[in-house]
Amino acid sequence: MASLLKRLVAWWDGTSIGTQLFTNRYGTKVGEDAEGNVYYRNADDTRRWVIYDGSNDATRVGPDWYGWLHHTFKQPPTEMPIAHKPWEKPHQPNLTGSEGAFLRKGSIRRADVTPQRDYEAWSPE
Repeated sequence: MASLLKRLVAWWDGTSIGTQLFTNRYGTKVGEDAEGNVYYRNADDTRRWVIYDGSNDATRVGPDWYGWLHHTFKQPPTEMPIAHKPWEKPHQPNLTGSEGAFLRKGSIRRADVTPQRDYEAWSPE
């Protein structure tokens, strides 16, 4: 019951019931990426969307599928793969705000740093 209620109102953590119903009625599956995300389009190809495998995080969509979703490419990567350069690195999601985020030296979020006061706070007299 809690899962159904969550799917009715929570769009940020998986597919909502409304999106699932719309996809079942109008969506045609186009393909799937390495992350497990599934891509759809409607009959006249005016709308394209993704159903994420897990949390709804747009940074988990690779550049090939991103280009197709935003109508930069007419054909999806499953029909016309994009040629990649040898120097290109594989897609990585944005880790900002997560445990895997980059923390600069001196950041108070790092475990090896103890906060210290290197200044004197001003107070009006």
